[in-house]
Amino acid sequence: MNGKQHSSTHPPTPHPQEDSRFDRLRLLRSYRVGISTYRRLLGEHGSARAALDALPDVARAAGVSKYQPFAEQALKAELKAGKKIGAVLIEETEPDYPKELLQLDDAPPFLWTLGRRELSTSPMIAMVGARNASSLGTRMARRLAEELGEAGFVVVSGLARGVDTAAHLASLETGTVAVQAGGVDVVYPAENANLAKKIADKGLRLSEMPMGLQPMARHFPTRNRIISGMAKAVVVVEAAAKSGSLITARNALDQGRDVLAVP
Repeated sequence: MNGKQHSSTHPPTPHPQEDSRFDRLRLLRSYRVGISTYRRLLGEHGSARAALDALPDVARAAGVSKYQPFAEQALKAELKAGKKIGAVLIEETEPDYPKELLQLDDAPPFLWTLGRRELSTSPMIAMVGARNASSLGTRMARRLAEELGEAGFVVVSGLARGVDTAAHLASLETGTVAVQAGGVDVVYPAENANLAKKIADKGLRLSEMPMGLQPMARHFPTRNRIISGMAKAVVVVEAAAKSGSLITARNALDQGRDVLAVP
């Protein structure tokens, strides 16, 4: 078993009729089951239910004793929390799933969404940049986001301070998507709570993480591959040398996306 989420066979194959979304999500949420392991187990066992039944033996063979798949009650609690706030869970085989994202080997099998799901299939351009951007940088981000929206693109970013905030605000009316590092119900940073509410009303928030998950440092690089993966191109504004924005840019290049920088 391997907890890392590296490459896998994609696009996804149709699931058996007797298989359920509940079982598939439970399999994905199970300890040490990353995206590649999830797809491998489905392929080897034919269904999520069979894979769940086999998990303790698979774990034992990998040196993990007393293994238990993700608890059904815990998953029911997550689904209840999503329903409570009006979030909708979409799977990679469903029409609302972002089409560009399907090109990735490590595309999330499930996404929690909050807001206008129809935006998820619109053509997107990602905008990322410095959290402590200069006034010139934020003005540039706003202007670019406005013009991209007028040109028919949805602007996708990460709800962070600085450039992300400017890009989201400028594209609220034309379409904006915020990809969150924690649960879709957890707003980070807290100062963007009002912006997050506006995006849920007029745009779209989404996350591959479980409901209620507080974002940690290691979640942001994982989140960034979704930002670039959803977009046809990534625009970088005032990124520091060792910033998450440059991680997103490298992801974009690896994914075959265009990368553009504001000088």
